Amino acid sequence: MIANVLTIAGTDPSGGAGISADLKTFSALGTYGMAAITAVVAQNTQGVRSFRTLEPAFVAEQIDAVFDDVEVAAVKIGMVATAAIAEAIADTLEKHPACPVVLDPVMVAKSGDILLKPDAIAAIRDRLVPMATIITPNLPEAAVLLDRDAPDTLAGMRAMLPPLHALGARWIMLKGGSLPETASKDSADFLSGEGKIIPLSAPRIRTNNLHGTGCTLSAAIAALMTRMPLPESVAAAKQYLTGALQASASLNVGHGHGPVHHFHSCWK
Repeated sequence: MIANVLTIAGTDPSGGAGISADLKTFSALGTYGMAAITAVVAQNTQGVRSFRTLEPAFVAEQIDAVFDDVEVAAVKIGMVATAAIAEAIADTLEKHPACPVVLDPVMVAKSGDILLKPDAIAAIRDRLVPMATIITPNLPEAAVLLDRDAPDTLAGMRAMLPPLHALGARWIMLKGGSLPETASKDSADFLSGEGKIIPLSAPRIRTNNLHGTGCTLSAAIAALMTRMPLPESVAAAKQYLTGALQASASLNVGHGHGPVHHFHSCWK
């Protein structure tokens, strides 16, 4: 049977990030996508103009409506925006049958615009990180979670893994895309869990089409982990994103950071 995967995240009217990216990724990877919205965001490829958060109780009601009716195989959590919404998500998921949870601690858009209120950081760290099967922070997001500066070397990046695990994360995919090329010529990530640290590497793609890459990667992990072990799902998700970046030049969307091509392997 086709797996049902739920994303809990914000919107993107330009279609490249948030629930738009998640639902496209779920579909491209052969799963049935569902969405509970946390915030409505006015954004495009050039930046975020503003966002409006939904009432935490209504976010919880959306999640309840899905779980009360549908067998959910995996959950991906993206933009939570506020501490109250983060708490509502945690409280609601705890009521329902446990399933794998992928947490992408969305804090800053590719344009540099902030996507959460200051009080949300502690709630993400204290409530959502411990309940996640895997978290997928980039280096700036990991630095915020740990209240330290982001590293600029592979050794410094690797040193972040133990304190991230100390927050309660079982698996961590720490993304090193922001490292300078002097530190890593490739796109270097570390997958850490069950006492193992697995380096993951892919070629750096020379493109400005980076809008929604974090959303896409975490959604791909959520979709793929419904049918393969987690380490394999992470490696396959990274390969999928690399292909979506390589094919992004065939899209003509916006004048800023364009989106990746989610259906690169489906559209001929």
